[in-house]
Amino acid sequence: MKVYSFKAQDAPGGVVRFRDKKRYWWLGAVLYPCLPILAVLLYLYFPSEWLLVLPLLALILAVPVMDLIIGVNRSNPSDLLVEYMDKDPYYRNLLIVVIPIHFAAVIVPAWLISGSELSIFAYIMFSLVVALYSGFSINTGHELGHKTTKLERFLARLVLSVTGYGHFSVEHNAGHHKDVSTPEDPASSRMGESVYRFAIREIPGAYKRGWATEKRRLGKKKRATWSYHNHILQSYMMTLVWQGALVMILGVKVIPFLLLHNAAAWFQLTSANYIEHYGLLRAKKVNGRYERCRPHHSWNSNHVFSNLLLFQLQRHSDHHANPSRSYQTLRSFDSLPELPLGYLGMYFLAYIPPIWFYVMNKRLLAIEHISGDLNKVNIDPKNEVKIRQRYGLLGAADRKRQGFTRLFS
Repeated sequence: MKVYSFKAQDAPGGVVRFRDKKRYWWLGAVLYPCLPILAVLLYLYFPSEWLLVLPLLALILAVPVMDLIIGVNRSNPSDLLVEYMDKDPYYRNLLIVVIPIHFAAVIVPAWLISGSELSIFAYIMFSLVVALYSGFSINTGHELGHKTTKLERFLARLVLSVTGYGHFSVEHNAGHHKDVSTPEDPASSRMGESVYRFAIREIPGAYKRGWATEKRRLGKKKRATWSYHNHILQSYMMTLVWQGALVMILGVKVIPFLLLHNAAAWFQLTSANYIEHYGLLRAKKVNGRYERCRPHHSWNSNHVFSNLLLFQLQRHSDHHANPSRSYQTLRSFDSLPELPLGYLGMYFLAYIPPIWFYVMNKRLLAIEHISGDLNKVNIDPKNEVKIRQRYGLLGAADRKRQGFTRLFS
């Protein structure tokens, strides 16, 4: 393990040494997207279509179970250490190394589909499986998109081309981070809003905001929106080139695969956005502006296993409070809105809205700074009357006596 040494006046001998215990475990985020490739190899040796669905079990069962077994870790790197960890190229290199893996994890399955007589069921299911793993490429693009160098931001656009979601970096950085946890943000879900209704609002809303943001940026530089300077168009063109090349080389049989793959990967991003800020609301100040985004405006998860697979995306509270902080140094705080499971477990709760509302609505109202006050919650306007009738008649003391939901806690 990497040993960091730095000077500190209050330390014996003036030097502090620290080992990053997670250093090599971050390789899990590089290897995990390889599972669709492994499924293809297994299928070639043991031609059973069920092997192609095997990676889905890792998402549905293995990761949530490992999260429950290993548990959470709320420890943080020392503030003195952050500077050294940020300068260590190892962590950045992992983000770069995983980029070709994201492409390979689509190309290899596309090759198999083009040359195999899969049943319609296997074709559709395997397309969705590959998409779920390609969703991790958006997470890689998310991390790179927050970097400051031109190379890293270009690589963000490159890896976002895996799923054809090239507007994400522009929209996320300049739009979502500005409006997060407000009714104005299409990427912040509201209490009482299902993930499916959220998707109808979020996907087109993020697309429109991304293009509007990029148009403003180019306008300030007196450049045309439809030009090679447009970062969104750059990423879209990359998608057109590499996915178009797949169709030309492998044939039209891969077109439905690519369409399903792209759409399902977008929905996975929407699923992440849905759980990250559900119902949370930044207060408006007297001047009409919203308060600064703070850690309690994002749902947090300290589950060790899934955080290692997602470049610690789940420490989302610190990420939004400090967007420039790298994944390896993200921190946990006390009294944060905390998810009962890691993201992959929460996805499947979200896909069954009655269970999601049962688990999360009461958990939302129990957050310390909300304490049952619905005026401090971002509520879905369509269901506001129903929500206020159900939850607004109880005081905070009554809610505590009810204990709220213990499910998954």
